[in-house]
Amino acid sequence: MQSPHIRKLSSPPLVAQALSSRSSVLSAFRHPVTDITRVETLIGAIYEGPMESPPWQSALELLRMRLNAAHVTLMLRPPSSESSGVMVNSGSLVPELAKSYGSTLFSLDPFVRLREGEVVTADEHIGRSWLKSEVFQALLQPIGVRFVLGADIYTAEGTECRLRITRRNDARDFSQADKSLVFELLPHLKRSIRLHAKIDLLECERSFFAGTVDRMLLGVVSFDRNGSIVEMNQEAQRILDERDGIWLTGNHLQVEHSIENRDLQNSMRNALSGNPTQAPKVIDFIAVTRPSGRGKLGVLVRPIPAGQWSESRQCPAFAVMFRDPEAKTPPPSEDLLRRLFGLTRVESRLSLALAEGLTLDEAAERLDVRRNTARTHLRSIFCKTGVSRQTSLVRLLINSMIGMQ
Repeated sequence: MQSPHIRKLSSPPLVAQALSSRSSVLSAFRHPVTDITRVETLIGAIYEGPMESPPWQSALELLRMRLNAAHVTLMLRPPSSESSGVMVNSGSLVPELAKSYGSTLFSLDPFVRLREGEVVTADEHIGRSWLKSEVFQALLQPIGVRFVLGADIYTAEGTECRLRITRRNDARDFSQADKSLVFELLPHLKRSIRLHAKIDLLECERSFFAGTVDRMLLGVVSFDRNGSIVEMNQEAQRILDERDGIWLTGNHLQVEHSIENRDLQNSMRNALSGNPTQAPKVIDFIAVTRPSGRGKLGVLVRPIPAGQWSESRQCPAFAVMFRDPEAKTPPPSEDLLRRLFGLTRVESRLSLALAEGLTLDEAAERLDVRRNTARTHLRSIFCKTGVSRQTSLVRLLINSMIGMQ
């Protein structure tokens, strides 16, 4: 889940490795090897699955080849009345049919809610009436699919996933050996799905907080223990692209003034010299002069303690944060002000005008109201927000709305 506010400068090594090795894994699977080797390769792909995009694409393709199947589909989130679900597919499933299943046909599917650990065909689970079902006739029969094997996975966290494997009309039904293989793979797939859910949760949290930092106009560049950039957000990119007192050369930050540059380099070295698992004792702050004459940039260097069991040198080791005192915070919206403070529409518009630096007379002219009317609205705003001065109101509005849009 990549945040639009984050520029990833390099793919995480494990993800890049998983993606680059995918073709070689599939190629090796086609070569004459023992069955145990094939199964081990398939299990390995299952555990690599959470690092792929789409997840488990390689594992599903290996399973499709192993079972001589037409399609292998993993429904990470089965369709419902609220959403069309999330499905990963291996095989040439017609997109229109998949969309049709996710929008309407799912509600007519009788091949659902299988018992935990059960691997069964649609014919066994439903009987011959399966061939007369609307799902079979509208979804599978048009693409020449006759046989379906299924298994459902349920986790303690409440996740429900469905694995469905198909074969065409000219193939044989799934054998007991086929079912046994899927049965042996299910515990591994379940563990991998739980790992994916945990990674996905952390990524969602990271994206949320990264977006909040962006809206606060705080530039952040994180570095690993090798001094390489891990991530850079939008505001940091803007500040560095201006090359007004500080810029980026490769992976290295450079400052115009030599003394300030020396202080910054020393601060970054100090950030790497401590115990990586301990919280930072000292956070260095440097004021960077801008040749343009604008206000000095505030630059803060902060170590990032590693996790207790962290082993990767590519994890962020320290961050350099930038604050531009002249950057303008986007004004809050009228709707947010109304909901946050209970203001009327006119009161919200007056508050925004004052937050922009207008005097009460100028704000009244913009709103096309009399000065006394504007003063009455201002008294009401003071009452609702709990402040008594115009400067305090502006400060309250800005501080209350930072990061909320």
